[in-house]
Amino acid sequence: MLFPRVNNVNTLYRPGTGQGPGSRGRDGSRNNPDRQEAILDEAIRLFADRGYAEADLQVLADRLDIGKGTLYRHFGSKEKLFLASADRVMRRIHEYITAVTAPVADPIERIETGIHAYFKYFAEHPESVEMLIQERALFRDRKHPTYFVHREANLDRWRSLYRDLIGSGRVRDIPVEQILDTMGDLLYGAMFVGYLVGRREDPAAVAGRIINIVFGGILTEAEKGARAGTTKAKRASGRKKA
Repeated sequence: MLFPRVNNVNTLYRPGTGQGPGSRGRDGSRNNPDRQEAILDEAIRLFADRGYAEADLQVLADRLDIGKGTLYRHFGSKEKLFLASADRVMRRIHEYITAVTAPVADPIERIETGIHAYFKYFAEHPESVEMLIQERALFRDRKHPTYFVHREANLDRWRSLYRDLIGSGRVRDIPVEQILDTMGDLLYGAMFVGYLVGRREDPAAVAGRIINIVFGGILTEAEKGARAGTTKAKRASGRKKA
């Protein structure tokens, strides 16, 4: 629901040796997931602040009060650390949206809550937007950027929600993938444009504007009726000519 669509999703990057956070590292010790998460949180701040090229891993190690070799034991290289950090960004946004929307019983209100949560999170964590922009700029050879990988991995529950709403007559009978793609494009585009142009707008106002237009449309009921009548007339005329 919240993210634009991409096909043929690749495997999510996992930090460490590639065997998962609980596997043994190259030094024979067992990786510490809590330590990895702490490294990633600080790495996100460093990469967002200084940019990938200028981010010095020794500075990161000093901030964390660990040896630089520990960073390489956990992640292998600066590039892998950056990609794991981008993955961390998307895990956090999805965890946040899930936590905020899960208690909301009504599906329409859940969608509204999810949209508000999306813009609120990115407004409060601009470093997350910066990470996604850098990843797209620096690793353009990646077929599927982290943002889209996570988007696709988290769509099933929103597909089910929209199908239920269509089945109950609360949402128009539109192909669900069209709804997901359009909603995703609107949110993704608004988030990035707002960040890139430095628009300091209340995230609740951005969310409210999108909800208002998507849920209500821009045409009045009279105009919808007039357009429906025109369409019927054209169809009747076409049948007569045939």
